[in-house]
Formats: sequence, structure tokens, C-alpha cells
Amino acid sequence: MGKKEMKKYFTPLGFKRYQDEAEWLIKLERPAVTKVVSWAASLGDRSENADYLYGKKRLREIDKRINFLNGRMDRAEIIDPEKTKSSKILFGATVTLQDEDENIKVISIVGTDEVDTKMNYLSWKSPIGHSLLGKELNDNVAIQTPNGQREFEIIKIEYKRIVIEEFKGESSVSGFTR
Repeated sequence: MGKKEMKKYFTPLGFKRYQDEAEWLIKLERPAVTKVVSWAASLGDRSENADYLYGKKRLREIDKRINFLNGRMDRAEIIDPEKTKSSKILFGATVTLQDEDENIKVISIVGTDEVDTKMNYLSWKSPIGHSLLGKELNDNVAIQTPNGQREFEIIKIEYKRIVIEEFKGESSVSGFTR
């Protein structure tokens, strides 16, 4: 399987976010921008028509994003953490770690397109995510941090719903002069 054909792992809500964005682009944003471009084209000279030029550029961006989303979704493998039963850390695990100073860190292992450092959602391909895969409760793992390498003990492994922020589309049509 070539690099472009590799599976893309998603949690259910991460996949839904991509579906919602694609639907918004196809059903709402693209038609609205197309309407503005048609209006701007009807004004005549297109060489200095900012609405026309910006609209055409925006349509190319929309089409590129739709193609990207569709490509990802076509190769998607959706893994529901709530249905995973394992004593090992796999994709979708929420892991509680404790360092030697008894500091607690909770992270969730997600797909590369679902990373959110504010939520401590780390990719399964990241150095930390990759080092945790296959580990079990009470295992120790060395993790490279900004302050150097540190040892952590795995004190809890859960498979629960991972909440991914919903897609909220903001129309670019308001940026036109029309």
C-alpha cells in the first residue's frame, strides 16, 4: 500500500467533523461563493474585479479542501474507543500517567487529524503516542519532554468516548464587497 493509500484512523466524532465540514463546503459555502463569482462576472471587466478574482481563488481553495477531506474519508478506518476491550494501550485509549514526582498527566491517543494539545489528544504516530502503544497497566515508559527524558508509570487505561470539537463553518462570502 503506497503512502497515499494508507488508512487514516479516526474516532467517530473526528470522522463526523470531517463529514460536517465537507457537507458545509459542498452545500453552503461553494454555492454561495459561486453566486458571488457569477454576479461579479456579470459586471464585465474581470481583470480588476476584486470580487471575481477573490471568488475564483476562494473556489479553488474550497475545491482543494473538499478533495483533501474526501481523500481522508475514503481511506478512513473509524475506531470507536467505547467498543475497544483491551488491557493494552491501543488507538483511542485514554491513558493516565504518573511521573516520579507523582504528577498526573492524562492523554488520549487519536488520529493524526484529531490532535488537540489543549485537550491532551496526541496522535498515535507522535513520539509519545507511539511509545505508549502496546503498553499495559503499571508499565513504565520513558517519554522525551521539553525538560529532558522522564519516566512515567501507566496508572490507568480507559476506552471511553473522545470528544472532538464540532465543525463550525464561517462563510467567506461576507468578505466580498457585494
